[in-house]
Amino acid sequence: MDDDFPDTSDSSRNRAVPSSRVARLGTFGRLAGGVAGGVIGEGARRLARGERPKMRDLLLTPGNVGRLADRLSHLRGAAMKLGQMISMDAGDFLPAELAAIMAQLREQAYRMPPKQLGDVLAREWGADWKSRLSAFDANPIAAASIGQVHRARLPDGTELAIKVQYPGVAQSIDADVDNVATLLRVSGLLPRELDLGPLLNEAKRQLHEEADYEREAGEMRRFADWLEDDARYHVPRPIEALTTSRILAMEFVAGEPIEALETAPQVIRDTAMRDLMALVLRELFEFGAMQTDPNFANYRYDRENERLVLLDFGAARDLKPDTAEGYRAILAAGLAEDRAAVRRATIAAGFLGEAAAERHGALVDRMIDIIVTEMNRPGPFDFGDRAFVSTLREQGMEMAADRATWHIPPVDTLFVQRKISGTALLAARLKARVDVRDLVRPYVTT
Repeated sequence: MDDDFPDTSDSSRNRAVPSSRVARLGTFGRLAGGVAGGVIGEGARRLARGERPKMRDLLLTPGNVGRLADRLSHLRGAAMKLGQMISMDAGDFLPAELAAIMAQLREQAYRMPPKQLGDVLAREWGADWKSRLSAFDANPIAAASIGQVHRARLPDGTELAIKVQYPGVAQSIDADVDNVATLLRVSGLLPRELDLGPLLNEAKRQLHEEADYEREAGEMRRFADWLEDDARYHVPRPIEALTTSRILAMEFVAGEPIEALETAPQVIRDTAMRDLMALVLRELFEFGAMQTDPNFANYRYDRENERLVLLDFGAARDLKPDTAEGYRAILAAGLAEDRAAVRRATIAAGFLGEAAAERHGALVDRMIDIIVTEMNRPGPFDFGDRAFVSTLREQGMEMAADRATWHIPPVDTLFVQRKISGTALLAARLKARVDVRDLVRPYVTT
């Protein structure tokens, strides 16, 4: 096989993934031991200074935050993915310590050493797997929580992208989710009164689906069919003969990271984000299905054809009709500047709990007023101007301090909101200006 891809390898980023349950449990054990050691050391230092520190302060030191991010990155799989999923708005409304962990998880991308990679390929494709290709680049072009992506070429010259799942990831999902949840409980970041059971069960279900690459290939085909006649988007087609439950082969589509548009002319940034927001609305109100992972790496920009390349459909899910109707009611009330109706619709959709609405009514009304006012400013919405976000964050944190009123929205709503929040964050990164009302209006008017 002709390995003629350029060598851009960096062995310092190689780190074998613990694939057995014992090895992964041992990693969690070492993490717990390291955190405990950090607590003891920090406690001793503070006591020597005459302080009486709280346990939460001892747990969430920079050293322990680093340990947690590093171990979750080493484990990859559900442990790392769940950590990323917690960041619904990439830090805007998270405690500073948790935001720091999320930032490190997004930046750290270890990859399998060549020997471990070869073992996975041989197990899925057979010992003679190299004969099926004319070239394979052992250096990944992307590495994420569940798998890493490689360039390859078929004998007929077709360029491919091959996503290879880390070994042991699928088998460790349930235990990893439970272990991460325990770490979050111990950290004191989450109130003990909050029932995480339904959310954790849903996280396990979705992660099992994401680990099934044959299912993802089906979702790719579904979205490719929906968008086939829309020149604004391109979804790569999977290569059936090379796809298994642990390897996803697809056509390689050239493109640059979506963040590269930061330096593009304003009109290109605006158009790209308008197209992406239009797609989110189509997913919610037309398809009844959504790719719910807003990771920036899931979008590329094909400058030559002026289109968005859409990647990674493992997190695609069907949506309940009630979810779309809840958003429709909120948006309709917002466009009508009916603040009371926004409040009612927000509670009905499960965004806001009854207890929080009753105990913090004035605060809720102030937050709704800010959102409705921003929503109805004339002209395109300037996502680069996020001054109002800090005000919302301060008010949201004030409500969050009352842990007795914490409330988990319906799971569907959580995943949809994660996609919406991530899309807004990307628009802010690109400083895009989009007439959101113009996009929304067709879906809320009769």
